[in-house]
Amino acid sequence: MDRIALTDTLELSRLVYGMWRLGDDDNTAPEHVQAKIDACLDQGITTMDQADIYGGYEAEEILGNALTPELRNKIEIVTKCDIVAPAGRYADKRVKYYDTSRAHIEASVEHSLRLMKTDRIDLLLIHRPDPMMDHHETGAALDDLVTSGKVRAVGVSNFRPWDWKLLQSAMKTPLATNQIEISLLCHAPFTNGDVAYHQRKGQPLMAWSPLGGGALFDGSNAGLRTKLSQIGAQFGVDDAAVAVAWLLAHPARILPVLGTNNLDRIARIGDAGKVRIDRETWFDLYTAALGHEVP
Repeated sequence: MDRIALTDTLELSRLVYGMWRLGDDDNTAPEHVQAKIDACLDQGITTMDQADIYGGYEAEEILGNALTPELRNKIEIVTKCDIVAPAGRYADKRVKYYDTSRAHIEASVEHSLRLMKTDRIDLLLIHRPDPMMDHHETGAALDDLVTSGKVRAVGVSNFRPWDWKLLQSAMKTPLATNQIEISLLCHAPFTNGDVAYHQRKGQPLMAWSPLGGGALFDGSNAGLRTKLSQIGAQFGVDDAAVAVAWLLAHPARILPVLGTNNLDRIARIGDAGKVRIDRETWFDLYTAALGHEVP
């Protein structure tokens, strides 16, 4: 499994296991969660993607209950904060909102450390752009968390280039990555400036929902599905592996984040590395996704 350096001291596995559905599984016993992590490690997938809000603010604790000191040292934990929704510990809130204040970020980190039973977060992301963000306050809070050692690196999620530049302007610590939605069904980032901005700066992107939240495989995408299947047959993998390989082939060094609770599917996440997508094949899939040839 390839690894991507986000900073001088932090590398992530090229494929990332997304834990947003961890609490949806009927079985959340520590042994079952450990089996999922072991299936990832068997493929060289060492990076686990979390967020405080996942599972109604319960997924981090489900992971923490499964982590032994030995297992913790084999993985990198990514988590996120700033979404406050009327659920879990925020059940008394009357409206969903974003909070990038120092007090909220620091409290969220303390919650995450306690729930995941760890002394550090490898990568902390601001989950959503906050229209009320005081970039000086937010930036200073993130800088201080890195200085304290509680967080090894910081980044953002769902930020546009101007959101990134605003926050970065108030920070000493370089932002390490931006986790955005990218897939064959969400391909606008390749042309709207999102990918180009980070690619120019050599900042690897993380891609959430790289399979379009499963929509890639419904009946409305029959033509694209046929092409995925034809390519998959050449390499002995399924359609999902080809769709992920399409992202891996891009020179921006995208890190797809894949989430499933099915152990068999987890064991096949690494199949994307078996597929080789040349330029013509990349555009063949892109054309099918667009529904028309490129201009």
